[in-house]
Amino acid sequence: MVPRYARPEMTALWEAEAKYRIWFEIEAHATEKLGELGVVPPSAAKALWDWWATDPKIDVEAIDAIEAVTKHDVIAFLTWVAENVGDEARFMHQGMTSSDVLDTTLAVQLARSADILLADLDGLLEAIKRRAEEHKYTPTIGRSHGIHAEPVTFGLKLAQAYAEFDRCKTRLLAARAEIATCAISGAVGTFANIDPQVEEHVADKLGLTVEPVSTQVIPRDRHAMFFSTLAVIAGSIERLAVEVRHLQRTEVLEAEEYFSPGQKGSSAMPHKRNPILTENLTGQARMIRAYALPALENVALWHERDISHSSVERFIGPDACITLDFALARLTGVVDKLLVYPERMQANMDRMGGLIHSQRVLLALTQNGVSREDAYRLVQRNAMKVWESDGRLTLLDLLKRDEDVTAALGAQQLEEKFDLEYHFKHVDTIFARVFG
Repeated sequence: MVPRYARPEMTALWEAEAKYRIWFEIEAHATEKLGELGVVPPSAAKALWDWWATDPKIDVEAIDAIEAVTKHDVIAFLTWVAENVGDEARFMHQGMTSSDVLDTTLAVQLARSADILLADLDGLLEAIKRRAEEHKYTPTIGRSHGIHAEPVTFGLKLAQAYAEFDRCKTRLLAARAEIATCAISGAVGTFANIDPQVEEHVADKLGLTVEPVSTQVIPRDRHAMFFSTLAVIAGSIERLAVEVRHLQRTEVLEAEEYFSPGQKGSSAMPHKRNPILTENLTGQARMIRAYALPALENVALWHERDISHSSVERFIGPDACITLDFALARLTGVVDKLLVYPERMQANMDRMGGLIHSQRVLLALTQNGVSREDAYRLVQRNAMKVWESDGRLTLLDLLKRDEDVTAALGAQQLEEKFDLEYHFKHVDTIFARVFG
């Protein structure tokens, strides 16, 4: 985790103290149920919870010192708790194995991280919707292959982004539900030394569902789906970030990141205003996507368990969640403060001499008796002259002087095909589909 790209709430979920607090809750809830079942004395859980009620400081350094000797993190934690609680602590971890604690804790951390990310997505969706409505009818050029195609509105560009991130939210909700599972099943997952009721109790207390077959570890296909979902969200972040970066290019300059008073764009060139936030988002998206591959490779473990996945998850768990949290917040800020230049959008559309209306002329010719092949040839031969003139000529003027064209379409009919508003007649329909 890089502090530069981290926010406090998400970071706190992955700190050692937070992890140990979840470990304790798992152990105490399990001991509580074991007491109800008569496996251990009820006084054991009471002793644990009474000590916990004092809000003890989690001494991470002391636990680390014990682990340096035991070479086992869960045993080190249990030893430290016993030193603080006393004799009753010996009833902790009855019939459990380390993976019961570690896997259930990871499930809690990922589920809670998902809650933060879902809130982030809500904030981003709100910002996109507000800017989309603001520019619902702001004309701009749609591009395919980076080349002028036909008119759209800037609001439609943002509506597309909204729909995409709304799908991301749906996927993350599903991934959260799938990852929020509890395993308290003991060695090789058979419940031989612990009653399944203990697992159900712990799951209920922590807001999880039980893992049907844990084999001592929670199956890593769940984790693979979770991190793959984060990767897809990162891809959507980059898609919008790249759009902003392209629109901010000097030759385009239809929109740009907010440039704050006192901000500097270059150490050498005082005139520079660079898309540094969206470039940064592109880089972060690459990293988040990179965490999906090791999560997929973690699925294939040996037999009922091994720990080849463990070291991987120590990296990707906090890093993917913390980075995505930061990226979503940053993108929300970019959208919220994005500078939009409608006049430049109009000027860019106009600079190609009306080429953006070529399809309407093509269709009109076919509807007036010209074959599609001939209609395409007639429009294209005039369009290429405009293209080669770099917009000094206009398509409408050339078409009006082309006798083969005017034989099928009069001047007024041609002029009607160059109406910009024609392209926006279904904007309301699209917005209704996206925003309801």
